[in-house]
Amino acid sequence: MRAGVYLAHPRPGSFNHAVFEAVVDELRARGAEVSAHDLYAEGFDPVLAAAETGTVESAAPAHDAQVELHRAELAALDVLVFVHPNWWGMPPAVLTGWVQRVLAPGVAYKLGSPEGEPAGLLTAGRALVLNTSDTPLDREESEFGDPLHRIWAACVLPYVGISDVRRTVFRTVTDSDTGQRAGWLARARAEAAALLA
Repeated sequence: MRAGVYLAHPRPGSFNHAVFEAVVDELRARGAEVSAHDLYAEGFDPVLAAAETGTVESAAPAHDAQVELHRAELAALDVLVFVHPNWWGMPPAVLTGWVQRVLAPGVAYKLGSPEGEPAGLLTAGRALVLNTSDTPLDREESEFGDPLHRIWAACVLPYVGISDVRRTVFRTVTDSDTGQRAGWLARARAEAAALLA
């Protein structure tokens, strides 16, 4: 199994980093070939260029070698894992830019016409999204309607052909203690292991 694991958090030593490291470690321990990317540490450029804004025609090769590397890796993956905080009901900008630049037409999906239905091109059948949040669950559901769930499970991943989208939220992180965090890391490992089953 080939897995891509993507971290989007700018602060080294964050709990997101601990989740990322636990997932990568678990997948490798179970024999998966893992492409692990800390997008901030790698300096991934999230800014979409004008030439990259097409939606129907296959994307031209990017002038950015890092984008091309991610696109090439993506084509061979069996599972994807995204680790990021909930910021304003969205992923951090670096991950949003990664989605826009890497999940390009002709790479991740094919669209026959602007109003047509997309055909997903990825071979990855499963994805896991692991989020941290400081918003209590009842407030998230009653006031915001869980926008991250809609982004990943309704808008992004089905569009590129991933129908099995799993998501776990660790909350609330700021006031959590060591025991809670240890339990969350164990759960992140279990969710990662389940991807390979």
